Order: sequence, then structure tokens, then C-alpha cells
Amino acid sequence: MTPSLSKHSQAGRAAKRRGAGSSGPHQAAARRRAAGHEGRLLGRYVDWRGDPRELHACPGAGGSVLVVDRDATTKGDRRLVAHLAADEPVDNAAIVSLRYIDDVRDRRVVCRALTPRDARTVPLAEEEQVQLSAATLLADREPSDQRGYRYRLDRVQTGMSIPELRWQRHGTPAPACNAIVSVREAVAALESYEPVRGLSIRALALHDCDPEVSTTVLRAELTRVQNSPIVLNRCLREAVLASTDRQQLSMSEIALRCGRVKRDRRGNESGETSWLARRLGLLPEAGQGIPTPWVHTDVLALIARRGLGLSPREVEVP
Repeated sequence: MTPSLSKHSQAGRAAKRRGAGSSGPHQAAARRRAAGHEGRLLGRYVDWRGDPRELHACPGAGGSVLVVDRDATTKGDRRLVAHLAADEPVDNAAIVSLRYIDDVRDRRVVCRALTPRDARTVPLAEEEQVQLSAATLLADREPSDQRGYRYRLDRVQTGMSIPELRWQRHGTPAPACNAIVSVREAVAALESYEPVRGLSIRALALHDCDPEVSTTVLRAELTRVQNSPIVLNRCLREAVLASTDRQQLSMSEIALRCGRVKRDRRGNESGETSWLARRLGLLPEAGQGIPTPWVHTDVLALIARRGLGLSPREVEVP
């Protein structure tokens, strides 16, 4: 249960659960149970101004239930009293309503306004996501790359009135190399999404409503990495090299299967291995000094399916 009851209005926070729209017997039952709450009157009371108000239960995302306080006459001024998870007993909506009415009879109580986001949010999803990444966070809070640079989330001054929460690269033993880096740059240096992703998620959850630090840039950077079609190529590279080491396939054969063909002066065909090596991060792109750790998902799928005969999921960095 996620109550929003407080003496002052406050913004709630929750993240949309991945896969909340998937169907299954338990989720179907939860949706039916939530739908049964539609329009269900839970109680009435008179507020501190003498206006009549009422509590209703409304279905929410993922089979959850919203307990809403609204004006009994206009049906407006809708406020969120509680957001109940799909696995909570049906009677909890009535119980929380009775407790709420007892509170408002004794003192002035104001819940935050109901927002469209509440209907799309699965309660406790963000907290569960943070807990799932806890083991990673405890294991490595300052990951380091192959060059010895360490990466850490810090409060940094960037000219704003308050500090920003950003990733920083720390050099050892060369502090002159210390610099602010983006989430994408930190992930690229480590060639791994974790623990950068997990640490960023946890930091954003902890400082979501913190007026003393800005998380705007960090949140935008994390969103771009998570939604980008450009992904890490490390697992794809490892799969190709493992195949060539076992002499199952050559780089040339893999490139040929992907439709990358070159011909010599005599017209003999072979695979364009330089193209493959650049996609795998073994050779730098034209005009670049170092290989890229990134590859487009379409190219990854092409090399995996046609070149190696594997599912793209088998060569994606988790």
C-alpha cells in the first residue's frame, strides 16, 4: 500500500513497471478485482470548511486500486488518499478510507492532487527496482575501467544555484584527468550498463524530491541510454571471437553471411572483415582514434542472426 496522506500537499513518485501490460492469470485476476472497484463509494464526510466530500475506489495500472477523495457535489477537487497494490486484500480500500475519515474529523488534512500519471503508475515499482539493484550497488560503488579511471556519482557545481548530481571520472594517480562525464560515457568506458545504471536509478529515487540537488541532467542522460537503439557491442564481439577461436567460422565468412562482400582484382569474393571489425569494436571507425563500444541494434541483430546463427538476445549486454 502506498498512502499519500499528509498534512501538506506533496508530489508522489513511482516508476512505471516494465511489462505491466503483460497478461497472465494472476494479472488478469488483479485487473478483474480492480475493475470491480469502479465507482465504489467507500465513505462520506464533511471537511473542515463544512463542504461534503466522499471517497471512491478507482482501478489503477497493473490491477492496482486508487482511493480518491473528491468533492461530493461537483465530483471535482480529486485527491489521492492511497494507491493499493494489486496483491493487497480487497478490504484494504475500505480500511484505509475509515482511517482517513477518522483523521480528517480531528484535524485539517490535505492530500496531494490526483494526476493522470497516477492512473498509469504501478505502486512500489520504483522501490522494487531499487531493491533489485541493491546487490550491484553494494558490490561496486566506484567502478573502474581498464585504464584505471574510477567513476563516481558526485554533487558538482555547474553554475546553478544548487549542485547537480552527475557522474565524474577520477584519475589515479592523475587528478588532472578528473572530469564530469555523461551516463553514456561512463557506460562506454566500462563496457557495461551496471553498476552505472543501478546507481543512477537509486540516486534518482533517493533525491527525487530533494530541493538541495538537481537531478534533471542525470535523469535525462539515463533515459537516453535506456531508450537508445545504439547498444554495447561487447557480448557480440566476444561471441564472434569465440566462434573464430573454435574455428567454426572465420571473420570473412561471418561478413559474407551479412552481405558485406569485397572483390579483388581477379573478381574473387571474400567477406569485408574491416566492416565487421569496426562494428565489433576491434578497429576504429574512419577518422576515429579508438574503436567504438557501440553498435546499432539492427546491425547487432544482422550479425547475430545471419553471421552467427544466434538470437540477438544472446549477444546483448544485459
